[in-house]
Amino acid sequence: MRLRLLVCTLLFCLPALPAIAQDSEQSPPQQPPSKREFPQLPADENDVRARMAAELARKAAKERIAALKSDTDKLLKLSVELKSYVDKSDENVLSLDVIKKAEEIEKLAKSVKDKMKGPS
Repeated sequence: MRLRLLVCTLLFCLPALPAIAQDSEQSPPQQPPSKREFPQLPADENDVRARMAAELARKAAKERIAALKSDTDKLLKLSVELKSYVDKSDENVLSLDVIKKAEEIEKLAKSVKDKMKGPS
C-alpha cells in the first residue's frame, strides 16, 4: 500500500520537477539586503545637499535679523510714545492708553527676546 502511494506521488510530482529546478536556477534565494546594497548618494549630491542646507540656514538667519531690527525699531517707537503718555497723565490717574501701550510693549519685547534666542 505504501509503495503504491509512493509511486503515485512520484508520478504526479515528476512532471513538475523540471519547472521547479528551472525556477531555482534562474532566481537566487531572496536574502535581506545588506548595508552595502542600499543605494548611496554620490559625494557630489551629499555636498550639494549640505550646501543647500547651509544656504537655507543663512537665509533664515538674515530674515530673523531683519525681523529683529524691525521689531526693535517698533519697540523704541512704542517706548517713546509710552513716555509721552506718562508725561501727559496726571499723577493720580493713568489713562487707559498708557496701560494698552505698556501691554503692547510687553508683548513685543517678549517676541524680540524669543527671536534673539534663535530657532528651537
